[in-house]
Order: sequence, then structure tokens, then C-alpha cells
Amino acid sequence: MASNRGEGAAPAVFKFDEIDWDDPSKSSQPGKAPPEELVAKAKKSGAVRKKLVRGEGGFFMNRSSLPPGFRIPPHTHSHDELIVILKGGCELDGGLGKLEANDSIVLHANYRYGFTCGSEGMEFLTIRTGEADTKAS
Repeated sequence: MASNRGEGAAPAVFKFDEIDWDDPSKSSQPGKAPPEELVAKAKKSGAVRKKLVRGEGGFFMNRSSLPPGFRIPPHTHSHDELIVILKGGCELDGGLGKLEANDSIVLHANYRYGFTCGSEGMEFLTIRTGEADTKAS
């Protein structure tokens, strides 16, 4: 997708309600989808994700909603990412602590992390500097 960069370029507008929820099992790019077992677990639990921005201005942004107690196992991504918690929260692995609504964390490319959602589940934005592939570790 075009980056829509440059002085005077028209802004890219995204309407949340006009974007379909993503099906990560149907990724058209090898290496970009999460592991199959995590996708199956997510579908069964009701976890969902929308890819809101897909390269415009060099940004990629997802909005995700995960149920209470949902576990994201340790993994890495190929690009830096910013996670912003909108509702609920999680406990990060490795002693990084807890994140709650309005908290954020910057994770650098290839940093291994995982987390478990709290009792309210978690809604969050993931903003990346590129379309990141996921590597389980």
C-alpha cells in the first residue's frame, strides 16, 4: 500500500465501524500470521483484531480485544511497536509489571515478550513502524 507521504499529501481517514475484523489465519504474506495454535485459541475465546492502518504514512495499527485471562505466549516482532491499553490490562512476563487502561509500552524489534490479560480482559492499540512478522519463541 502507498505510504501517502509528502508535503501536501491528502490525509488518510479510517472509520472504525467501516473496517472488518481481521482473520489472521488468512494472511496473504508468509511469516506475518501468528502461530496457527494461537489463532485457533483466539477464535475460540472471542479474541478479535482489526487492522486499522496498513502502511499509510509508514504506520501500521491494529486494535485488539482479548478476553479475561487470555495468554499471549512469548514471541518477537520484526519492527518496533507501541502498545496503548484502552480498557482492562495485563501482566507482562519477565517482571516487566502490569499495564492498565491508559498505560503504554514501547517494545523494540526482536524483543521477546508475552503477557496474560487481567480479569477484565484487554482492549489495546498496537502501532508499528512496519508490517511485523511474528516469531514464537
